[in-house]
Amino acid sequence: MKIELAESYGFCYGVKRAIDIAQKHPNSATFGPIIHNQDEINRLKKDFNVDLVENIDNALNYDTLIIRTHGIEKEKLKTLKKEGKKVINATCPYVTTPQQIVEKMSKEDYTIVIFGDKNHPEIKGVASYSVNPERTHIILSEKELIGLPLGSKVAVVAQTTRKPQMYQNIVSSLVVRVAELRVFNTICNATFENQDATAKLAQKVDVMIIIGGKNSSNTKQLHSICKTYLNDCYHIENEDELQSSWFINKKHCGVTAGASTPDWIIQKVIAKIEKISNSN
Repeated sequence: MKIELAESYGFCYGVKRAIDIAQKHPNSATFGPIIHNQDEINRLKKDFNVDLVENIDNALNYDTLIIRTHGIEKEKLKTLKKEGKKVINATCPYVTTPQQIVEKMSKEDYTIVIFGDKNHPEIKGVASYSVNPERTHIILSEKELIGLPLGSKVAVVAQTTRKPQMYQNIVSSLVVRVAELRVFNTICNATFENQDATAKLAQKVDVMIIIGGKNSSNTKQLHSICKTYLNDCYHIENEDELQSSWFINKKHCGVTAGASTPDWIIQKVIAKIEKISNSN
């Protein structure tokens, strides 16, 4: 069986930067999972004694806190600094940008529309920068715009890992509803590249493996894209989840990975697929 990697996959710039920061600050803690990959979080703990905390009370037990790639709420960041903690901000620059946009545009009296998952840490952080929470709306589709009190001035941003076409649909709906619309393309370039490469590969294989954390939004998007082209596509976190039955009578296997998936995991998955293929 032929095994083919997508042309673009795995660690993006923001994740590489965050991992590098964590490795340079041993014996510290990250506020929230630094990336959505438990195996890599475990490696940082084992090799660099970088702990994980998920609330302010626990964070205050450490002198040095690393802010995760997805960012945290503005008030939590302010509290850590007020308490005199050494705060190292590993928030991805592509996430920092919509935070700054939301703060600026809300101060200029724009209603804020955020295209993203309200339960995702990135979006919680971005929304927290609005000075008008009651005029800040988080949506996942254009249908959710129905009935919202938008006013005449709207600024719209997107979660960095969302599908561009869905963002376009939301923008198109807003254009005909408001007098003034400010649109900011905050979808990450690496997301575009990984999604395009995944779509291209999914159309030429008969089974697809997507590697990444189960909580990873961008990995879920890659799996969704694959489902558009073939039924036999599987989202796994590591090689232990591979099943031999997936590869029976398959001749061409595609492999891609989310932005939080380290190369050492990808290589382990490929090695196990090769082993399964040779035994089938």
